[in-house]
Order: sequence, then C-alpha cells, then structure tokens
Amino acid sequence: MPQTVAEQPLIFILNGPNLNMLGKREAGIYGTGTLADIETACGGAAKSAGLRVDFRQSNHEGEIVDWIQEAQVKAAGVVINAAALSHSSVAVHDALRLLDVPVIEVHLSNIYRREAFRHHSYVSAVASGVICGFGADGYKLAIAGMARLLAERAHG
Repeated sequence: MPQTVAEQPLIFILNGPNLNMLGKREAGIYGTGTLADIETACGGAAKSAGLRVDFRQSNHEGEIVDWIQEAQVKAAGVVINAAALSHSSVAVHDALRLLDVPVIEVHLSNIYRREAFRHHSYVSAVASGVICGFGADGYKLAIAGMARLLAERAHG
C-alpha cells in the first residue's frame, strides 16, 4: 500500500547566508537560477523519492542552529547548504553533530576550485555525504542520496 503524504519522511533543506541572492550574484559561480527555483526542483525531486521537504533559508547563524535543533525532533534527515557558515561556524558543526539523523552537505560550486579558505568545511566533518560543484542539481542529488540513506536505515 502506498504511503500517504503524512507518512512520507520529512527532510529539512536548510540554506545559509546570501543564498537568498541567487540569480543576482556571481552567475559565473552560482548560475542564474534563484533559490525559489531550487525550492521548486527540490519539491519535485522529494515527491518522486517519496519524501516531504521543509525548505528554509536564513542569513542568521543562530536561526540555522535553532532549525538544526528542531530537526532532531521533526525531521528524518537534513540537507544543508550552510554557505559561508560551512567554513566558519563551529556552532553549526556542534548542532549538526548532535543529530541522530543523516546529514548531507551541498555546495553549488566546487569549493575545492575556489579560495583556499573554502577548502575546509566544519559541516563536512559531521555529514553523511558531501555534494559540491553540480550547481542546483546538487540538491536533487542530495535528495536521492537521502532517500537511499533513509531506506537503508528503515531496513536495518
């Protein structure tokens, strides 16, 4: 029997600082699509994978930490593009480390082809997987990966 929408696992998709400016900033690095375009694509990918998404963006570190803590009780998994906070936030790292759900880190650009300070991510150390350099498609890849991780958990 197919799952009802309410029975489908919920994943949080969390986006950090300046991602609200997609489509307006550095198109050569981030593409021309907007965060709203990514949200729409994530909704479709999640539906196809039998998941539900709660898609959020904030420019404020503390709000992202609050959302990560909320995920502990509400979400089956977290996909996160912490943006610049990936390279600087021990608070985001510590919040993610406390989760007992899979975490997948996403970056639109290949952070290893960029400035040296972007080569280290505090998020990567606590993530189940990392996807970078595939632009907006990285989110769809993360959703597919999350579906696999959740299926593996369900089947022990």
